[in-house]
Amino acid sequence: MLDLPTTSKPEIRLLSFLLILSMSLFITGIITPIMTLTKLFFLENSFSILSALRDLWVQNEYFLFIIISLLSVALPIAKILLLSWILHAKYSGKTQLKLLELIHHFGRWAMLDVLVIAILLVAVKLGTIASVEIHYGLYLFAASILITMGVTHRTLTIMQKQAI
Repeated sequence: MLDLPTTSKPEIRLLSFLLILSMSLFITGIITPIMTLTKLFFLENSFSILSALRDLWVQNEYFLFIIISLLSVALPIAKILLLSWILHAKYSGKTQLKLLELIHHFGRWAMLDVLVIAILLVAVKLGTIASVEIHYGLYLFAASILITMGVTHRTLTIMQKQAI
């Protein structure tokens, strides 16, 4: 566990709680529908991140499947698990600090999915034959990523102070 005079055990517990919350929001966010696309007033298609990935696989869009799976599913899960390990490790060393800096810099790519969805929304809203209804899955997913980014930033700050 991080052992800094300025880092209290309640703060580590709070960061751990936030990681648990983030993982819960993440899992719920990728399973629940993120939007419903209505075409020509009667054709509706609701999808979640996981159902969109399944559709990509079925349509043989393997490259997109791999990219979105890595950036939107695997990277956030790995980031949360690594942060949890760093917070609860018996020691903290330069390896952990370098790993934390790495996930801090590359973890932002998990927001790529939210950006792609936002661009899709703008494109569809501009069309006259389709409409989009946003569902809470998108908000849960985005909240999970943002919480994880905040925990990463705070943990990195703690580790950098410890390294000095």
